[in-house]
Amino acid sequence: MVPSMGNKKIQYEENSGHILVGDCVQELSGLEADSVDLIFADPPYNLQLGGELLRPNNTPVDGVDDDWDKFASFAEYDRFTHAWLQEARRVLKGSGTLWVIGSYHNIHRIGTALQDIGFWLLNDVVWRKTNPMPNFRGRRFTNAQETLIWCSKSEDHKRYTFNYEAMKSLNEDIQMRSDWLLPLCTGQERLKRDGRKAHPTQKPESLLQRVILAGSNPGDVVLDPFLGSGTTAAVAKSLGRRWIGIERSQEYADIAAERIAGVTPLRGDDLKTMQPKRSLPRVPFGNLLERGLIAPGETLYDRMKRVQAQVRADGSLAHGPLTGSIHRIGALAQGAEACNGWTYWYIADNDGGLTSIDRLRDQVRKEMN
Repeated sequence: MVPSMGNKKIQYEENSGHILVGDCVQELSGLEADSVDLIFADPPYNLQLGGELLRPNNTPVDGVDDDWDKFASFAEYDRFTHAWLQEARRVLKGSGTLWVIGSYHNIHRIGTALQDIGFWLLNDVVWRKTNPMPNFRGRRFTNAQETLIWCSKSEDHKRYTFNYEAMKSLNEDIQMRSDWLLPLCTGQERLKRDGRKAHPTQKPESLLQRVILAGSNPGDVVLDPFLGSGTTAAVAKSLGRRWIGIERSQEYADIAAERIAGVTPLRGDDLKTMQPKRSLPRVPFGNLLERGLIAPGETLYDRMKRVQAQVRADGSLAHGPLTGSIHRIGALAQGAEACNGWTYWYIADNDGGLTSIDRLRDQVRKEMN
C-alpha cells in the first residue's frame, strides 16, 4: 500500500493509490518522511498575464488564467515554492528523485530554490514541442519548449534510481539525450468538458511515461503534489506503480478520479525493463570453455575478421607473442588503452558467419537464472 495518510481526508482511493484534496503544503506535511520514490511536480507557472490573449482573428486563446496561477508578487511565489519543496524533500526517499517542470516564467526561480534547499541537480531536460502554440502577437519567438529539472535529495544521495538501459531501449538503443521531442496533449488524449479543455495545462502521457520509466520501478510510490487532470497518476497506475495525487481543486480532483478509474495496469512481463549489464550475474570468459560453448584452440575474430586470437585452455587469448584476457588482448590489438572484450570478440558459427561471444555469455546467464 501507499504511505499512511493518518487522519487525512481521501477524495478517491483504490488499491494502487489515492487522491487528497487540499493545499499541497498542508497535505504533504501529513505524509510520512522518506516514503516516496519519485515526485513529479507541475506547479503553478505564475504567468503574470497582463490581459486577454487574442488570435489574429480576435478569438480568445483558452490559456491559463485561473486563480491558482496568480500570485501577488515574485516574493510570494518564492515563499510558496520553498514551502512545498521543503515538504517534498522530507517525504522523498534517499534513493528517490524529484522532477519539476515549468516555463521560462518560473523554472529559473524554482531552480534557485532547489539548490538553496539542498537538492542536487542531475539534469535539466528540455521538452521540445512538435506542435507549440504560435506567438499570436508576433512580438516574441514561438514558445516551443518547457524545462524539466531532475534532482536527487542531496549531493550525498548518489544511489538514486535511474533506469538508463530502459531509456536507451526506448530510444532505439541509443543513449537518451536531454532534449525530448514530444507533442502537446491533443486529440483523444485531451480531456474536455462541455467542448472546452478540462484543464489548461494537461501534460501528455508520453512525457510522464519517460519520467516514470526513468526514475522508478514497478511497485514504487509516485507522488504528484499538483495532480491537475491526473496524468501522473494515470501513467503510474498503468506502469504498475503506486501513486499519491494532491489537488486543491475539487473539480480537477473529480476529473482525475474518473480518468484514473478507467486505467488498466500492465501486468507481469509487460512491466519489465532492460537491466544494466552490471546488475546481471558475473560470467567469467572461462565459464564458456567449461560449458563447452568455446573450445581451447578455437579462433576469435574482431567484427571485420581483421584481427585473430587463439583461445587457450585457461581462458586466456594468444595474439602473436601477446597473451592475456579477452579485454587486454582486445585493447592491445587495437592499440587502445581499454577494451570490452565481450563486445569486441566473435567466434565462427556453423553457418559461416560470426557470433558475438557476448551472446554466449547471455546464454550462460539464462541457464544460471
